[in-house]
Amino acid sequence: MFVFVKDEKNEIEPGATGYDLAKQLNLTTPDMAIAMKVNDKEYDLAKKLTNNDKIIFLSFSDEDGKDIYWHSSAHVLAQAVVRLYPNAKPTIGPPIENGFYYDFADLEITEDDLNKIEKEAKKIIAENLKPIRVEYKDKTEAKEAFEKNPFKIALINEFEKGVISAYKQGEFTDLCRGPHLSSFTKIKAFKVLKTSGAYWRGDSKNQMLTRIYGISFPDKKMLQEYLTFLEEAKKRDHKKIGKQLNLFGLKEEAPGMPFFYPKGLYMWDQLLEYLRSLLTEKEYVEIKTPIMLSKELWKRSGHWDLYREHMYTSEVEKKEFAIKPMNCPGCMLYYRTNMHSYRDLPLKVSEIGLVHRHEVSGALNGLFRVRAFHQDDAHVFMMPNQIKDQILEILSLTETMYMTLGLSYKLELSTRPEKEKTIGSDEEWERATNGLKDALDEWDHPYVINEGDGAFYGPKIDIHVQDALKRYWQCATIQLDMSLPEKFDLVYIDSDGAQKRPIMIHRTILGSVERFIGVLTEHFTGNFPLWFSPLAVRLIPVADRHVEYANKIKEEIEKINIPVDVDASNESVSKKIRNAQLLKINYMLTVGDKEIENKTITLRTRDNTVHGEMAPSKFLEKVATEKKEKSLLSPFMTS
Repeated sequence: MFVFVKDEKNEIEPGATGYDLAKQLNLTTPDMAIAMKVNDKEYDLAKKLTNNDKIIFLSFSDEDGKDIYWHSSAHVLAQAVVRLYPNAKPTIGPPIENGFYYDFADLEITEDDLNKIEKEAKKIIAENLKPIRVEYKDKTEAKEAFEKNPFKIALINEFEKGVISAYKQGEFTDLCRGPHLSSFTKIKAFKVLKTSGAYWRGDSKNQMLTRIYGISFPDKKMLQEYLTFLEEAKKRDHKKIGKQLNLFGLKEEAPGMPFFYPKGLYMWDQLLEYLRSLLTEKEYVEIKTPIMLSKELWKRSGHWDLYREHMYTSEVEKKEFAIKPMNCPGCMLYYRTNMHSYRDLPLKVSEIGLVHRHEVSGALNGLFRVRAFHQDDAHVFMMPNQIKDQILEILSLTETMYMTLGLSYKLELSTRPEKEKTIGSDEEWERATNGLKDALDEWDHPYVINEGDGAFYGPKIDIHVQDALKRYWQCATIQLDMSLPEKFDLVYIDSDGAQKRPIMIHRTILGSVERFIGVLTEHFTGNFPLWFSPLAVRLIPVADRHVEYANKIKEEIEKINIPVDVDASNESVSKKIRNAQLLKINYMLTVGDKEIENKTITLRTRDNTVHGEMAPSKFLEKVATEKKEKSLLSPFMTS
């Protein structure tokens, strides 16, 4: 009989499995043939193939392949834990962006126990166990199999109609829909990373569980590269750098709601000042809407029914209000303030709006996952024939911002989900999607299409920036919305005098301003370019008698709006220099008897290069240009 792999016809014996076909095609290395898609549905390699099946083998380089690989590894971790701690109750163990975790009830361990668990997991891998799929005839049979684990019973009770399955590996059986690796010998590198607490289902009202994180690879070199990456990421941790440089912080009194200190606020202001300058060039207008709005507004927008659990609410004079989780409805009210003509379009309205969204405490992470943040929103109202041009303009704005900060990016176009789960006609969706696609094609930057991953109200473009560690962060979004203009009855008067509904784009460039600053902090490791640096210059007088001269130089630097201070402490010069380097100050200017006599400064850059004496005017000229041009490279530094 015949099957098709990547549309190529392959002859196989009747009754052959995916594993047999993988061997026939020599897909035998640990990173290849992890599982397969048969006629677009995922299966283990143990599945028997039938005539004319269309096969796609999944490798570790595929996202779906990674998920299967890491979920299989999570089962290994669970088996190791249960062997060592028989009273532990496995709950769930999903793959995540990098690796996997497994949550356990009735388990108390410390970081010191992780090495023991890792050794047991490696022992299980060496046993060459082959996961075997088990299917139960109904919920009753499945619950009997897991009668001692109330967490698995809870999961089984929630299952809708369909096959209930588990996977057995040696003495260990775990509830799972699969698919899994055909053999654990494909796992060539396995590492238990850390442990933490986590609530069952992420709800603080539920039982606290013990979560164990791990990662695995089909090659030991890949694991070593990942561990090196983790070490580098630790050095760049924005929470650590933010504290070291006194930029921002988080307090127990306001969990998930960041405090920005004077230096951090300087960075904030510089970033938004630049963004606003770009928007002004493109004729945006800026508004500010209330932070708390009535329940009736949120009902109208749909948030009250669809997003209520993430919103903070309050009652004032027996009337319900909600703190805004999004800026959009306020902008709809602004649009309705005046009647608009086709001559007003496109109307581009920006707002740096403070929003609040409830996140469970366990999900909070520095500036990356917070409960209060500012979005650099804009809503662009336009006619259908303006879609492509406006998308191109937003792409251009975004690229200008990212390139100025040394960030490369990738693009994704997400299209219509299942038809019954969306609003709008087929014609509207086709027009909106083609508008985005035509703009991307003309932009001529590589992009991928995520079929069916758009919002219920329209297709979207997501823009992911890449940092110095090659990590991607989703920041900018360009989203066509066919819902809110309808819900708020937005109209404009067209050239024929008829009232028509505007097309609307939601867009952000930074996304969350807080998160973007966190990304920049890690990208630059706190070594910010001069225009963005919260303390760019420090004067270092050798002795007290040199302080007056240092202050005169400081005054000249302040005239060009560059943050500068004088270290007039009683520390030695070497200690002052060391302190400045720890604060990642761009330039250190030492002044002593010689500099006063020669009317110079001695320049040291933060890469620890001493550039010697120079006239203050020469230094001022160069740094003024560096700031004006928003240069990423110092005219003095070697790197």
